[in-house]
Amino acid sequence: MKAQDLPPGVAAGPPLAGRPLRIAILGLSITSSWGNGHATTWRALVRALAQRGHDLLFLERDVPWYASHRDLPDPPFCRTALYDDLGMLQQRWGEAVAGADLVIVGSFVPEGIAVGDWVQRQARGLTAFYDIDTPVTLSALAQGTCTYLSRGQLPGYGLYLSFTGGPILARLEDDFGAQAARVLYCAVDPHLHAAGGAADPTHDLGYMGTHSDDRSAGLDALLLAPARRWRAGRFTVAGPNHPRTDTWPANVQYVPHLAPPDHPAFYGSQRFTLNLTRADMRAAGWSPSVRLFEAAACGTPIISDRWCGIEDVLTPGREIFLADSADEVLALLRELPEDQRRAAGDAARRRVLSAHTADHRARELEAFVAERTGVRA
Repeated sequence: MKAQDLPPGVAAGPPLAGRPLRIAILGLSITSSWGNGHATTWRALVRALAQRGHDLLFLERDVPWYASHRDLPDPPFCRTALYDDLGMLQQRWGEAVAGADLVIVGSFVPEGIAVGDWVQRQARGLTAFYDIDTPVTLSALAQGTCTYLSRGQLPGYGLYLSFTGGPILARLEDDFGAQAARVLYCAVDPHLHAAGGAADPTHDLGYMGTHSDDRSAGLDALLLAPARRWRAGRFTVAGPNHPRTDTWPANVQYVPHLAPPDHPAFYGSQRFTLNLTRADMRAAGWSPSVRLFEAAACGTPIISDRWCGIEDVLTPGREIFLADSADEVLALLRELPEDQRRAAGDAARRRVLSAHTADHRARELEAFVAERTGVRA
């Protein structure tokens, strides 16, 4: 392929075969998991890429709400740099971005539109946008309210990595002009999550997630309502910003925040865990959350809300249970035979570890880069 034949966003350069990729990532946060799931995704992916021999630089905007909650201030698997503003980013890291083989900009990066414009001008290698919030992004783009990506930027990225699969990939290309929309689901880091189901769990049902208005109805219907009706049951919720927890039933324990290293013990303390999906992602379908993969890797049986595409990730009734009401949740909690409960957790663990680890995602990303540049890492 000649340089003039390359599409915008895919730059000509020396062959990459036989040497590691130089990868620069501008993401929301890798140092703090407080109030966001992005850090978990970035940590797992970056660690896996580093283990495969690539050179990683992660650039993160220094903001006060993460500065006071950094649970991994210096990741050992990549170089990490904080910048105060766009000017500092450009001045100190312009050469690194220009010289990278792959530059990835993530969703919800502060001043992300300006950052993306600069990256598309500065980078000589392949540029990619990793949308960890695809349905939310497209809804905001349609309403003209997206602060981290402009509609005009989509064709400028050589690769659009989407947290959501299914029909939304064709929409990204056909309606929004993305050059190459490819699904890159979140993943689990098996170094942190392994089968650890407690022999004698302390809770019947738990849920982990930052509060969002569009998940609150599901939390009430599928966890708080069962707790009210089954006073002998034991329930737990972990995650920041949940309002009015003082009005919750007395048999619901609340933990404001758990750092990622504490997630396996949390899942291991539950007989079942609850998976809830944000409204935009439920409507789009094909949007498995990182918490779903974490719980499965820990061998904890999952009860989930319904959305299209879930059967492509875990098989309902065998690897995951779906519920629409408190009655259905209570039936699972109180009536499902113990051998079937354990079998579902074991089956989900096998499925996730065979297809949804960070190493799988790193290999998929390498394949996408090869597809867009014509060379393999």
